[in-house]
Amino acid sequence: METERKFLVSKIPDDLSQYKCRHIEQGYLSTSPVVRVRRDNNEYYLTYKGSGLMTHEEYNLPLTEEAYNHLLSKADGNIITKKRYEIPDASGKLIELDIFEGVFSGTVLAEVEFDSVEEAQKYTPPAWFREDVTYDKTYHNSNMSRMIIKEGSAEDKSSSDICAATSRETL
Repeated sequence: METERKFLVSKIPDDLSQYKCRHIEQGYLSTSPVVRVRRDNNEYYLTYKGSGLMTHEEYNLPLTEEAYNHLLSKADGNIITKKRYEIPDASGKLIELDIFEGVFSGTVLAEVEFDSVEEAQKYTPPAWFREDVTYDKTYHNSNMSRMIIKEGSAEDKSSSDICAATSRETL
């Protein structure tokens, strides 16, 4: 089981170069259930995610680069690209700060994983976190993959207004 909370941020921390950075590209073969393929730097995975917003099952299977590229070509909707910075916080938790690129450039989200729902509910986020969007399906990558990006919105995005996008399905 994976338990995580997701937040919008009000400010990106200074000097991101001091933190580990991963380059992620992912596409969705299905959004119900969630089946995605991901390139994480030079590693490749097929992932199944169960239903649930804060807590859900998640299984990762390794892929070769060739298998990843083949499956990515079959993905529906938007291919999501982002830089993920790993930032330790004062409580000892690891913040995964996602700075989106491509069609979602300008969107910035922070995720924190927990060992239990109780731990997640007790977590006090740092001051640079803004709104908790854990239960807002708009900010889940699988739903972002289904969004239709309105022309011209790529210049005008903020993390509170994901590309002025609309979903192909009801979120």
